[in-house]
Amino acid sequence: MTEVAYFTKEGLEKLKEELHYLKTEGRKKISAAIAEARDKGDLSENAEYDAAKEAQGLHETKIAQLENTLAHARLIDESKLDLTKVLALSIVKIKNVKNGATMTYQLVSENEADLKSGKISVKSPIAKGLLGKSVGDKTEIAVPAGKMEFEILEISR
Repeated sequence: MTEVAYFTKEGLEKLKEELHYLKTEGRKKISAAIAEARDKGDLSENAEYDAAKEAQGLHETKIAQLENTLAHARLIDESKLDLTKVLALSIVKIKNVKNGATMTYQLVSENEADLKSGKISVKSPIAKGLLGKSVGDKTEIAVPAGKMEFEILEISR
C-alpha cells in the first residue's frame, strides 16, 4: 500500500511535467537508441542493444513510480493551513539553542524536498521533531551529528 503524499501546487505540476516528458521525449530517445543498436548486427552479442533494453526497463519503472505517486498525491490548500502549529507545508523558522543559529525550512513531501531551496522532507529527522509543535516550543531532535535542541521562532505558509 502506498502512502498518500501531500504536495504544493508547484510540486504537483513539476511531477506531472516530469511524467509527461518521460512518456513522450524520454520514450522517443530510448526507442531511437534501441533501433540504432539493433542496426549494428547480431543481437546475441550486442552489448549496446542489451544496455539500451536495460535503460528502457529502468525508464518504464520510473514512469510507473511517478504514476503511482500521482495516483496517491493530494494537493494541500495552503490558505487553510493552521499557523498555530507545524504541519506539512508549514514554513518554520527555528533557532539552534546551543549556538543561536537560525534556519528557515518548509516541510514538504519527499518528492519536493530540496535543501538548497530550504525545503525538507516531512520524513526527515528535523521535520519529524518539529511537526505538531507551536511557536515558543523547544524540541530536542536526534540528527546524525547527535542530539540538537531547537526553538520554534515562527510558523508561516
